[in-house]
Amino acid sequence: MSATDGWVVRLAARGDGPRVAVKDAIDVAGLPTYGGSPALAAVASPAGRDAECVRRVRAGGGVLVGKTALTELCWFASGRNDLLGTPLNPLDPGRVPGGSSSGSAVVVARGEADVGLGTDTGGSVRVPAACCGIAGLKTTWGRVPLDEVLPLSPSLDTVGPLARDVAGLTVGLRLLDPAAGSVDPVTAPVVARVRPPVAVDADVDAAVDLALRRAGWRVREVEADWWTEASDITDLVLLAEGARGNAALLEHAPLLSGAVVDRITRGLLVDDDELAAARRDLGDVRTHFLRLLDGRAGRADPGGVDALALPTLPFPAPPLTAPGGITALTVAVNGVGFPALALPVPLPGSPVPASLQLIARPYEEERLLALGGELESTQSTG
Repeated sequence: MSATDGWVVRLAARGDGPRVAVKDAIDVAGLPTYGGSPALAAVASPAGRDAECVRRVRAGGGVLVGKTALTELCWFASGRNDLLGTPLNPLDPGRVPGGSSSGSAVVVARGEADVGLGTDTGGSVRVPAACCGIAGLKTTWGRVPLDEVLPLSPSLDTVGPLARDVAGLTVGLRLLDPAAGSVDPVTAPVVARVRPPVAVDADVDAAVDLALRRAGWRVREVEADWWTEASDITDLVLLAEGARGNAALLEHAPLLSGAVVDRITRGLLVDDDELAAARRDLGDVRTHFLRLLDGRAGRADPGGVDALALPTLPFPAPPLTAPGGITALTVAVNGVGFPALALPVPLPGSPVPASLQLIARPYEEERLLALGGELESTQSTG
């Protein structure tokens, strides 16, 4: 497996604003967009204009420092790209960097950018943030425009920032959405500690619980026995939409990995009626999430909560021979379009941290950032 430093192209930084690295699935004027794929690279021409999210970054004073590597067509959460190279995880080169926004996470973790732009369709901002020990924000679906952003699953795709800490994410959100509100402290936060029927490493679960105790928040225990089904439904939508959007690339099959050819082939077997039914079922999943947030499910006391809390990954960043299940705790959030924050928390005895995920109602990114900043300030690396 070949390796890369995480950059596709570096740009000379000019200006005093925050340094911003852009995932190479997002158009930057004058540069081709390869999308992590030799098939796209073979036919790509320089973009005629910036993606709207990049235009906003420039208008807000952000300084573009380059475009970053990713997994093939944004489709793999491990961060591995055996065709164009896999960015090395700066915490442990023997572990995956997470994907698909692998390069953006890696260059931010190394301090070579203040903000990395990524896309998140099933966890592709949160997973690399978790693997590289930084922070990542999945935005509400539709909050950040997707114009001139390489689509994977249009009903799930989002653009969001990665940064070393919550302060950096706040800068990133304001660049991506100039109308972003203030990040005000949350009075006496209450969170629902969600325990889905997913096999989570005991030490990771304990690290998340300890982080919540250190924050001093009121925590309500809730069950989510529907979580795995919700993930399966979202995965089906992602597979089917991804196959439809990339089917034409089968004409260039020799330039695609076998894994991508397999996903396109399988996704095209999902007929339109099955896809429509899955999209309808996501309405029920949304109801489940809102019931947890409104305090009307599980063993929670009456009344709503500020956020749902659970691990981002079921295990620490895995070795490069990555197991499955890396998006088991992230993809369902894409199915309902809610915002989610991934933050590193100490994992004693491990060379990499665990990651805590907070989920809120649509357009409550500012609340998540306020909660994240408070939680961040209470954690100890000792």
